[in-house]
Amino acid sequence: MRLLFLGDMVGKTGRTAVWEQLPGLISDFKLDFVIVNGENAAGGFGITEEIFRETIAAGADVVTTGNHVWDQRDALAFAPREERFLRPSNFPKGTPGRGSGVYIARNGARVLVANIMGRVFMHPELDDPFQAGERELAACPLGEQADAVVIDFHAEATSEKMCFAHFVDGRASLVVGTHTHQPTGDHHILNGGTGYISDAGMCGDYDSSLGMDKEEPLNRFLSKVPKGRFEAASGPATLCGVGVDISDRSGLTERIAPFRRGPRLEETAPSFWS
Repeated sequence: MRLLFLGDMVGKTGRTAVWEQLPGLISDFKLDFVIVNGENAAGGFGITEEIFRETIAAGADVVTTGNHVWDQRDALAFAPREERFLRPSNFPKGTPGRGSGVYIARNGARVLVANIMGRVFMHPELDDPFQAGERELAACPLGEQADAVVIDFHAEATSEKMCFAHFVDGRASLVVGTHTHQPTGDHHILNGGTGYISDAGMCGDYDSSLGMDKEEPLNRFLSKVPKGRFEAASGPATLCGVGVDISDRSGLTERIAPFRRGPRLEETAPSFWS
């Protein structure tokens, strides 16, 4: 199974680039499944139902999120009724929406997608992400109820991301780190067969500070006095993510490589998809 995961969409330029390019990517690379993190899609803060629906219409099979999921109040209303929209599964009991789901890929495979958020340097009050992962895997084991298992681990600390991946190694197909908006170069396959990358990066304008117009963040570092709001950068977006081939037999990762397309970063795509 060929799977593409695209990192956090940031602002109008990021989401528009995804909408414009994703149909062609699905066709050109014959992708079976696509996951997009959308938590920064609405002006850099949260996501609306309209943006979610446009992302699904462009070809995404699932939209994941993270700590900004409720920044647009609209999300609280549509999250409970949209099965392809995920918020972190270790949010408190009773939080609207769902943290995981099983979806059918274009090749007929059953794909469990879980969205889990880290606690280090973020939200220590959340439920234990390791136990959340354990619950997800116990409810839908790889090779039994799922042909592939993909976890979006939305976290700040790379140590927490790495330890979580080792915790589920051999039981998940892929663990993708999101949140920092900076693509890492540590994509590899763990000893048990789980694909891993610390951060997929973002889909947004890299002439920025994490996808935001750089003037206000720079001002706050220099003066400590806010002059205005953070605004999403509006320059041409670069798409960043990771491409994976998942074994139809074992459900584990066979090959993994970064994906980058756009004007700012060196472009690359999985050579095994050519």
